[in-house]
Amino acid sequence: MKVMPNDPEMLEEYDFSDGVRGKYAKRYAEGTNVVVIDPDVAQYFFDHDSVNDALRSLLPIVKRYAKKNVKICQK
Repeated sequence: MKVMPNDPEMLEEYDFSDGVRGKYAKRYAEGTNVVVIDPDVAQYFFDHDSVNDALRSLLPIVKRYAKKNVKICQK
């Protein structure tokens, strides 16, 4: 592997000639929420949509549990 003279971490094989500067800058600036899923769990999900669907199906339970805990804390 040949290293580029002006940047020792940049390899000659890297090709950014078709890159678009700032393509994801707006989305990144809006914020991100990255969650890393353990491999044993990730094997059951095909993509981010399936993970979101599974989490959305749990929201009623989470909301119900949260309401009960708020009532306990208020007493």
